[in-house]
Amino acid sequence: MGHTGVAVVNSAETLFFNPAGASFLKDRFNASVGGNLLFARTKFQNDTYNWKSSTNNMGTPAEFYASYRITDWLTAGLAVYTPYGSAVEWDRDWQGANLVNNIDLKAIYIQPTISVKLTDYFSVGGGPIYVNGGVTFDRNLSRSLTDEQGNPSDVNLEAKGVTAWGWTAGFMFNPHEKVRLGVNYRSHITMEARNGNATFNQVPAYAQGTYFNTKFNADLPLPAEITAGLSVQLTDKWLFAFDYNRAYWNAYKALTVDFANSIPTSVNPRNYKDASTYRLGTQFKPNNKVSFRVGWYYDESPVQPGYFAPETPRNDSQGYTGGFTYMITSKLGVDASFLYLHFKEVNASYDHATEDGGTYSFGGTYKNVVISPGLGLS
Repeated sequence: MGHTGVAVVNSAETLFFNPAGASFLKDRFNASVGGNLLFARTKFQNDTYNWKSSTNNMGTPAEFYASYRITDWLTAGLAVYTPYGSAVEWDRDWQGANLVNNIDLKAIYIQPTISVKLTDYFSVGGGPIYVNGGVTFDRNLSRSLTDEQGNPSDVNLEAKGVTAWGWTAGFMFNPHEKVRLGVNYRSHITMEARNGNATFNQVPAYAQGTYFNTKFNADLPLPAEITAGLSVQLTDKWLFAFDYNRAYWNAYKALTVDFANSIPTSVNPRNYKDASTYRLGTQFKPNNKVSFRVGWYYDESPVQPGYFAPETPRNDSQGYTGGFTYMITSKLGVDASFLYLHFKEVNASYDHATEDGGTYSFGGTYKNVVISPGLGLS
């Protein structure tokens, strides 16, 4: 349904979109579990220098949600999901390798929630969020530094078991039996990597006094976001939903890696801006056996001109979604979904790459596409 859901009550998945909605689930116990295969492809080209490179990456986002109504007005739930995470692996030692060869970020959210139905028309919900994740990041040290055999020197950063805390809260209001309104807020969370491992490879003998294996610290912000929306039960069979989401990406000022043992700190400006997403979705339920869903969304890029770095090659995009639920029994349904995400082709650059005490610009044309089939049980 185009990732709408802040004002939709379909299943235990409401714990992700808006925990307040759990109070309006009709059954005492609800659970949903599922996963996706996410295939992402990016192509890069610079006609001036005849540079070409590409990435082909696969991700496996997954989720689990369960809710239980303790009393008529109190519902408890648990959500486990992966809202942030990406893998980008460019051709080894490509033209932008001093910015990134590959990066792999994982962040698993564990969210216990409480939902309170204050009246038959209004509920609130929320809870703490515990995050556990890690990151690996590899890039060349410069465009010219090589070992004695001509192999480019690189650094590999790895941090595991990174943890952090945040929270989420929302409300849901039903002004009419066929209309729901919802608002949900998810807090800013900073993943603080401490004492990660920095491994330097293919470093020439004369530079080994400057670049040697050590520890590093780095912070990675996962932005706060607020979502507001409504759903309308147009007929007994048709449901329509609209969501507006605002993500506060301005928290991402720079990717700074602070090395131990006097190795120079790596500062890579990002200067992201806040960005909006507009989502539309609809559900058609012809009978109690099957439900069909389609949707669309427009997602603004937070990247500003001059800051388009190839470890997150992301521009404005449009997502096209579809799926269905088939009820195997009256209590068990199988869910299937599909996402096609098309990014606007962009000619962009990163103007803050550093080398030999100065800065230079790296850029070209980027084309991105993502497809993601999913399967689950409710």
